[in-house]
Amino acid sequence: MKRDTLRNQVAIVGVGESDIGKVPGMSGLGLNAQAAKRALDDSGLRLSDIDGLLTAYSFTEPYFMLGSVLCEYLGMRPRYSTSVVAGGASPTIMLRHAAEAIAMGTCNAVLVCAGENRATGRSRDQAVAALASVGHPYFERPYGASIPGCYAMIARRHMAEFGTTLEQMAAVAVTTRRHAMLHPNAQMRKPLTLEDVQNSKPIADPLRMLDCCIISDAGGAFIVTSADRAKDLPGKAAYLAGIGECHTHEHLTCAPSLTEFGARQSGESAYQMAGLGPSDIDVAQLYDCFSIVPILELEELGFCPRGQGGRFYEDGHAAIGGKLPVNTHGGMLSHAHAGAAGGLFGIVEAVRQLRGGLGARQVQGAEVALVHNEGGIMSSHCTAILTTSL
Repeated sequence: MKRDTLRNQVAIVGVGESDIGKVPGMSGLGLNAQAAKRALDDSGLRLSDIDGLLTAYSFTEPYFMLGSVLCEYLGMRPRYSTSVVAGGASPTIMLRHAAEAIAMGTCNAVLVCAGENRATGRSRDQAVAALASVGHPYFERPYGASIPGCYAMIARRHMAEFGTTLEQMAAVAVTTRRHAMLHPNAQMRKPLTLEDVQNSKPIADPLRMLDCCIISDAGGAFIVTSADRAKDLPGKAAYLAGIGECHTHEHLTCAPSLTEFGARQSGESAYQMAGLGPSDIDVAQLYDCFSIVPILELEELGFCPRGQGGRFYEDGHAAIGGKLPVNTHGGMLSHAHAGAAGGLFGIVEAVRQLRGGLGARQVQGAEVALVHNEGGIMSSHCTAILTTSL
């Protein structure tokens, strides 16, 4: 299969998200099912029309074969189903797998979903233990590596190399919070200031609590089908123009750099497939598990020079109405984060922006959207470009 054969062959025809925040009494499977039902209703398709299912992983559900379990839970018997475990990069990678399955004739329509009850499904001690379980089991974990600690090292190196400031990282959290305040289903909708971020509880120097993603009960879903079939469905489709991946390492000690990762390569592959470049993108949904991450992604994806991602936020370019609105739903810092669902909501928001009609949250004239997911500690990267038309 040639690298450009996915261009304009498939479309996302339905999106949905579950109730978000603290949803006691709802399991991770239940959140996935709720999001899936809403995506089906949005698409105009029925569950019996779906012959493929892709999902990710769960820290709260005790199942090994999560894809099969979810099919069982939904009452499906698809011809294609699996679970993808690539950390936060899983949703866009699942989009690629779904697109390839449809392009090859394996499936007619694929449901992609992810979600967990991370806020109410485990205790604080369990949550902290999960944060501390990252890292090489022999060369990192015994020395106290944690997820926030690893991203803090990346932030500190970027600050040392390029002069990125605490105020610039705080601007990431403040910008996304303003966007979340415009989203009716966002978890965090209280106004936030630069001072609030900088005065919040220290987590791992230089990251403070409000530099870190929130913890949610949440599930998200989208439905992929062929571009031809999308024309016969009632809703406005978002067409896949380009998609690319790059995987550079698993453990941070093996990363080629602390300021350059794989987003540049995955972005270049997506741009090449789409026949587009950074200047053609109207709105971007970038993975933002910590405030330093979208700063790095802006640089690697070509939206600003190296070392200027922090200034991009500080100057207001990432805000709605700015040069390139980023994370218009509030991202993982303010909208929701529940495992792979965090990045999946970026796909949901990209489709909604291309459809239009979001009121004050709408990016005017949005016709091309970019979604970037990363997993691990900046380890696995996948970039997707969606458009309003073929």
